[in-house]
Amino acid sequence: MATSAKHLLIASTEAHSGKSATILGLSQLSLAREISIGYGQPLATDLQKNPQNEDDRDVNFLAATLGLSANQIKPPLLRLDHQTISQRLQGKDDRDYTQDLQEYIKQIEGDLILLEGSSNLWEGSIFNLSAPEIAESINAKILLVAPYHHLLSVGSLLAAKKFLGDRLLGVVLNDISPAELADAKDTVKPYLEAQNIPVLGMIPQDRILNSISVREIATRLDAKILCCPEHLDWMIESLSIGAMNVNSALGYFRQRENMAVVTGGDRAELQMAALETSTHCLILTGRIPPKDLIIERAESLDIPILSVDTDTLTTVEVVDAAFGKVSIHEPIKVEQIQKLMEQHFDIERLMQQLGLEVVKSV
Repeated sequence: MATSAKHLLIASTEAHSGKSATILGLSQLSLAREISIGYGQPLATDLQKNPQNEDDRDVNFLAATLGLSANQIKPPLLRLDHQTISQRLQGKDDRDYTQDLQEYIKQIEGDLILLEGSSNLWEGSIFNLSAPEIAESINAKILLVAPYHHLLSVGSLLAAKKFLGDRLLGVVLNDISPAELADAKDTVKPYLEAQNIPVLGMIPQDRILNSISVREIATRLDAKILCCPEHLDWMIESLSIGAMNVNSALGYFRQRENMAVVTGGDRAELQMAALETSTHCLILTGRIPPKDLIIERAESLDIPILSVDTDTLTTVEVVDAAFGKVSIHEPIKVEQIQKLMEQHFDIERLMQQLGLEVVKSV
């Protein structure tokens, strides 16, 4: 067990990089080694229409999943939105958030306090709450999560090292495609290590983590659920458009797995073809009700059907934009994150760098 709390800021080079998944996986690995965890988020960004509710949902999820008490987890110190930014720029908010941050951190208990950073390294600068400023204020180290974009990822990581200096404890290269994995391991990792940038994790691209639930799709599309509401937790891994003839559609659909199919409400033949393949959700555009035989077949196969007002192109754009950018609250994702971190993250090296004594998990 640790004798004093260590602080680790999980930061990123860009939005939707995998910070939340990294925090969840790191927490699971730490708890397995009898290192107690605390969690905080100094600056909340990328807020939805109901930021308070969304923040509370994330905090409650982490608390429930990790078994954290109220003293181990805190909601955001500051919510970054149009109003808070405007007040700051207009001189209506002159608070010293550095002092607020120090008091905020004191309220979180744990051997290892994990702090979730904002969308990038400089966001929050006008409040003195950018990643390097947070780390400097509370004497924290930084673990940087970066999506892997070919060999070009090296440049942004070198720039981050210059920006963060010795506060940078290491990096996690995330979402590495199978085609890029060899280059990442054999070329990029050794180079970064030689530049004094420890590579603590190399997480491969994962179809489960990049998937989206039928429930999330229905919410984003404001869809009417026509059948099988008990199966909204089906996970969607790909998206197909039914806009061709039936023979072509069957060949196309059979190449995909666990897909959502978007087609017109009047295309009964395409709807039936989709139901006979690896379809987890049928999305019908135009608010045209499907034929009874389609509903009956979908119910027999436990496949939800959604009906939306939007046209096919708009519907596809909304769903496609959600892949890889939705929450990790589904149990299947929690389990998958734990597996990936156990296999591809060097937890012992991280703990050694932090100066934490650990009990190895069995």
